Amino acid sequence: MSKLFRAVIMGPPGSGKGTISERIAHSFGLKHISSGDFVRENIAANTEAGVLAKAYMKKRLLVPDHVMTRLLLPRLEEMTKYSWLLDGFPRTLAQADALNSICDLDVVINLNIPLETLKERLRHRWTHPSSGRVYNMYFNPPRIQGLDDITGEPLIQQEDDRPEALVARLRHYKDIAKPVIDLYKAKSILYTFSDTETDRIWPNISTLLSTKIPIVQSDARCASTH
Repeated sequence: MSKLFRAVIMGPPGSGKGTISERIAHSFGLKHISSGDFVRENIAANTEAGVLAKAYMKKRLLVPDHVMTRLLLPRLEEMTKYSWLLDGFPRTLAQADALNSICDLDVVINLNIPLETLKERLRHRWTHPSSGRVYNMYFNPPRIQGLDDITGEPLIQQEDDRPEALVARLRHYKDIAKPVIDLYKAKSILYTFSDTETDRIWPNISTLLSTKIPIVQSDARCASTH
């Protein structure tokens, strides 16, 4: 049986999870599973869970735990032959417990970025609503200002990324993430990386994963066939 590796990346909005996830996927051959992308796919496909998620999002509410687990867990249970990196899930202790019921994780990467850095990044962040593609006007700008590179459609700045909403959003993340971080710290699988620049964090993450991925053993609970 081939060796499998299962990892989660955590961090507040604007911490660079997406960028680092893409680098990990490219460098180490992991499947990058973005919970945000998967939610959008389910909404577009009009699945039962996607319809539920859309109803909450339309009201500008967080998608609750039972809907997120209903969306993500079946997908993960299907990926029995792949090593993967999960981005954006679990966000809460209930989601972490649900994930633990089907799979033992090898590594949890926690991005600890200073508040001022997050505020500056999010102030310049623009999004393509239908795909979820994210741009930063300083270090990852679109080719044509204000337009998505792929579709040419207009970009928007999310209400939650605006300065007046930002501090409350980051405080909320910290409150719900702390029990999850404590759980993974107790399991001795949490690795926290702190800096103001993704390019300075990346070499340390790459070094960590280089020592972990070649020697990890198959996870029987994740690798069972259905």
